[in-house]
Amino acid sequence: MLTLFPAMFAGPLDESIIKRARESGLLDLRVHNLRDYAHDRHRTVDDRPFGGGPGMLLKPEPIFEAVENLTSESTRIILLSPSGRTFNQAIAAELAESKELLLISGHYEGFDERVREQLADDELSIGDYVLTNGALPAMVIIDAMTRLLPGVLGDEESAQEESFSHGLLEYPQYTRPADFRGMKVPDVLLSGDHAEIARWRGEQARLRTSEHRPDLL
Repeated sequence: MLTLFPAMFAGPLDESIIKRARESGLLDLRVHNLRDYAHDRHRTVDDRPFGGGPGMLLKPEPIFEAVENLTSESTRIILLSPSGRTFNQAIAAELAESKELLLISGHYEGFDERVREQLADDELSIGDYVLTNGALPAMVIIDAMTRLLPGVLGDEESAQEESFSHGLLEYPQYTRPADFRGMKVPDVLLSGDHAEIARWRGEQARLRTSEHRPDLL
């Protein structure tokens, strides 16, 4: 991870499943400060855009130097930017197959275009809105991708039977008690008939998707 705000990553990526994946060696996550690759007295990483306009752009020099120092031939370089393709579960699975990734967090008005043209293998966004920088999108991508790494989840079927795994939202689920304040678990789930349960879950997944996310169908 290459960012101007390494401290933002300290909490979310040191907890829960991500923490266990790092401790077990299933995920090797390293956060680098972009300012370490700026060599003037003020460690400058941004400048005004040619042609005028509001805001500042991330300069090419520190990013190029960082990429040259941190990557190998097998590294896939990804920019976090509102102009990227929208991140989804399929892309998470795609990234989980990569040997090594370098995520570069945008800030200010974005990147000097030469960074996009010469360095980036891909560009990702987590939605049609603008955040103050790319740190939060990077954490979302890291979390979604890490869950799909072999051995990270206790039950390998967990990542296969959840929302978006088969292009649908997940079916309704229930646990004990079977009757809570008069709200009862559907009888089919108590029947022990696994074929009928599978059929019911498929129907419910399609129904929930049609109601809440018809664009997925």
